[in-house]
Amino acid sequence: MKIASQIKLPIENEMELFEKKFSGAMSSQVSLLNRITHYVVNRKGKQMRPMFVFLIAKMTNNGEVNERTYRGASVIELIHTATLVHDDVVDDSNRRRGFFSINALWKNKIAVLVGDYLLSKGLLLSIDNDDFDLLKIISVAVREMSEGELLQIEKARSLDITEDVYFEIIRQKTATLIAACCAMGARSVNAPDEEVERMRKFGELIGMAFQIKDDLFDYGEEKIGKPTGIDIKEKKMTLPLIYAINNTSDKDRRWLINSIKNHNKDRKRVKEVITFVKQIGGLEYATQKMKEYQSQALEILSAYPGSDYRDSLELMVNYVIDRKK
Repeated sequence: MKIASQIKLPIENEMELFEKKFSGAMSSQVSLLNRITHYVVNRKGKQMRPMFVFLIAKMTNNGEVNERTYRGASVIELIHTATLVHDDVVDDSNRRRGFFSINALWKNKIAVLVGDYLLSKGLLLSIDNDDFDLLKIISVAVREMSEGELLQIEKARSLDITEDVYFEIIRQKTATLIAACCAMGARSVNAPDEEVERMRKFGELIGMAFQIKDDLFDYGEEKIGKPTGIDIKEKKMTLPLIYAINNTSDKDRRWLINSIKNHNKDRKRVKEVITFVKQIGGLEYATQKMKEYQSQALEILSAYPGSDYRDSLELMVNYVIDRKK
């Protein structure tokens, strides 16, 4: 059995019902809009975000979920989809998960409007049902994701990035959304504040590990995942690279920064940078940090009694570390 199916097993019925509710939450009177949202729904990924919402809700509430849980998962998915549609416009990207992006098929103007529509649908789904506590969780996440993206753009221009700034960027850009899913799951079943915060922290730790794993793919030999060196070409400062810059001689540091700033499109130079980072121990250091986040996340889970939901969440944590793309 594939790992994703194994993780989904204890919440299979909920996920099936969620998909129906989610499609309904997108519907509109405008046929063009319905055509586009239908396209979006049929090209969904592994659906990790709603899975986190349901697994956490069930683990913290003796296997029970309620209507708020479904709404919470839908709000997360609506608002997250809106940010992806807008991201593709910002990045001028023509593909999303191997399919054409909305802006590639319907152009930027329509893509931006569809993103706005999905965002407002997510907000209204919460407001119409007085789920203001759930709305606050996702609104904070969207604010942080935007700040993280802008901080990364700002730092890519100057390359003056410390490890602390790097961790702040990935916390906001990547970890905050997974943290919101986990907090949303607990909050939807009215868990006490300290438990909601504990689950938020759990999601944040997984998100940090997830992003470091992504960084490591940039140095991999595998043909799957993204092509080697793409982060360097885009002047993205990843953890292995930051480690190399901070743990070498002034001469080598100048060479590294000059390579990224001025020679990031030179294939041979990018390969040399990758080799240098590997030799100085950048990958080992990043792997060690990733595993620290993993073990902290597993420690939080270990406080809960054994259940299928806890087992699935443990599988999820380990999948983040072991995935091949």
